[in-house]
Amino acid sequence: MAREYSTIARRVPTVETQFRRIATEFPVPESIPILNRLHEYEPQAMRGQPPVIWDRAEGFQVFDRWGNRWLDWSSGVLITNAGHGRREIVEAIKRQADAHLLTSYCFPSESRARLVERLAGLLPEPLKKVFLLTTGSEAVECAIKLCRIHGQSSGRHVIVSFDNAFHGRTLGSQQAGGIPALKAWIGHLDPGFVQVPFPDGFRTEDSSFGGFTRALEQLSVAPQSVAGVILETYQGGSAAFAPVEYMQALRRWCTQNGALLVCDEVQAGFGRTGRLWGFEHYGVVPDLATFGKGISSSLPISAVAGRPEILDLPAAGSMTSTHTGNPLCCEAALASVDILMREDLTENARRVGAILHQQLEALKVRFPQIGAVAGKGLVAGLACVRPGTKEPDGDLAWTVVRRCVESGLLLFSPVGYGGATVKIAPPLVITEEAMREGLSVLADAFAEATGRTV
Repeated sequence: MAREYSTIARRVPTVETQFRRIATEFPVPESIPILNRLHEYEPQAMRGQPPVIWDRAEGFQVFDRWGNRWLDWSSGVLITNAGHGRREIVEAIKRQADAHLLTSYCFPSESRARLVERLAGLLPEPLKKVFLLTTGSEAVECAIKLCRIHGQSSGRHVIVSFDNAFHGRTLGSQQAGGIPALKAWIGHLDPGFVQVPFPDGFRTEDSSFGGFTRALEQLSVAPQSVAGVILETYQGGSAAFAPVEYMQALRRWCTQNGALLVCDEVQAGFGRTGRLWGFEHYGVVPDLATFGKGISSSLPISAVAGRPEILDLPAAGSMTSTHTGNPLCCEAALASVDILMREDLTENARRVGAILHQQLEALKVRFPQIGAVAGKGLVAGLACVRPGTKEPDGDLAWTVVRRCVESGLLLFSPVGYGGATVKIAPPLVITEEAMREGLSVLADAFAEATGRTV
């Protein structure tokens, strides 16, 4: 169901706190001409965004030009791990721009060399080769390609993924995705893509690894036909993690059956979950991992990392991309990674994230409309349901998000599960004090949306 924000200004309660300020009508009357131009010249698919015209952003706050200020729990959709507008990142971009080298296409650059070396040095064995790309979807497409190239010699072609997974918006990544509505446009799906239940323990109650093997049997997929198994380290639409035992069994299954294990870390990587890499929570290392979003805390860049013998399968010149290793993006990523490591933002995500999840569990007790709390570190998802059921309530999630935005707290409801998840993902620089203020806003939004005051 499409949900759109109104572009008619209306009065909302005034807010003035340490981290938030709402001093105008919403949307801001002066912003409406901008919104109308967007509506006129952009497709209507873009109209589900909150009508907040960002003017600047710093740390974990976002400002418009009319005096309003938001506490950001979105990170620009999980991008700004090191915080918005970091001086070090801005200066790195400026230095590169001042050098008058804005692109080098597929010609080598020192920036590219420094970044792939830096990333390989942070990744565990055997993930020691890195291919830079532009978007998470592009990285996923590359991982699929590598899985199938690897499997060709032994007749393996099937890509196994999971229900409700989100891997991107391109043809291959959406076929790997597990949200039927997002790939209805394809018409003729590749039968070499299959999905099995994701073991979240809530919507899929059986979270044992036996569910994986049974699902393959029901789909008539022989283990020896599987080229790769790809999954988000946590599901983007819900923030749910698989059980540790399940993932360790999956790692063994892939090794025994000659399939590649791919962890989609586009959202989970770079400290987001309280570990540098999300897959560390499972005690496993995949054969391939995809990264994006938080890699630079700013400009578009992504990466595929993996075992050298896998990354080296395509012949020289056969796997390039126009903006591979763009020097501006590489310098931004290098600066962001330096901040992440120097300030130990992974530890801050773990510490402040523990407070977040403790308080969200308390919120779940107050509101039966919260069916489950998922996530780790500074990512969380609240599954909105109709009380006493597991039926997704996308209208409630949307209403909670809208009320939060009107009160100075930015968050969002991702695709998947009927849009019924309230997603929380602040920059990793957020403080405990700011987190607690945001939690108070969230609680008030649930109370207003559900009519409960307990």
